[in-house]
Amino acid sequence: MTPAKKEILRRIHRATRDVPEKERPEDIPVERGYRKEDDAPHNEIAERFIERAAEYEATVRRTSEASLPKSIAEACRRRGAQRLVVPADLPGTWIPEGVDPLRDGANGQHLTNEELDNSDGVLTGCSLGIAQTGTIVLDGGERQGRRAITLLPDYHLCVVREDQIVGLVPEAFVKLEYAVKGEGRAITFVSGPSATSDIELNRVEGVHGPRTLEVLVVG
Repeated sequence: MTPAKKEILRRIHRATRDVPEKERPEDIPVERGYRKEDDAPHNEIAERFIERAAEYEATVRRTSEASLPKSIAEACRRRGAQRLVVPADLPGTWIPEGVDPLRDGANGQHLTNEELDNSDGVLTGCSLGIAQTGTIVLDGGERQGRRAITLLPDYHLCVVREDQIVGLVPEAFVKLEYAVKGEGRAITFVSGPSATSDIELNRVEGVHGPRTLEVLVVG
């Protein structure tokens, strides 16, 4: 055993020396007095999501169901995107004329990492939006595809429907429970474009995902 490991175990033993030998974690009640539901009107919750997502430097625009294809086409034109990665089950009506869809997972075939990286971006739906934090949640479900396709391209255009937006984080966890426990899916929480800070606290974008996040809220 290395000296470092011995020291870690010594500290753990010291910190837990007053714990009864037969005590189990479930024997200790945990205070859960936080809010579990947002009782605000849903239009207010949706507006809060839009505001918070924009604060994270995402570009957020509202659109209607009828105008969604046009809004997607306009976003692609502004970006200059001509080759978009899309999940295999993405509706054909979402794909603008003149844009080459790179369907991932079609006929069981996945795009290579190089193909994902060399694309102009990715277009997906989502599982949830969380107003409290301005977060988009992806769970690999309908219209989302596998996790890699939203991490490697430099641009992510994401469609969020108003009825997918919840007010609070605990509400999102309840809705995600089956995806995690029942189907074992990986969950990705997206709060703005990928960004981190280096050792000198300089902001660095695109390290863990796309540098540009654009969101279309459909309502």
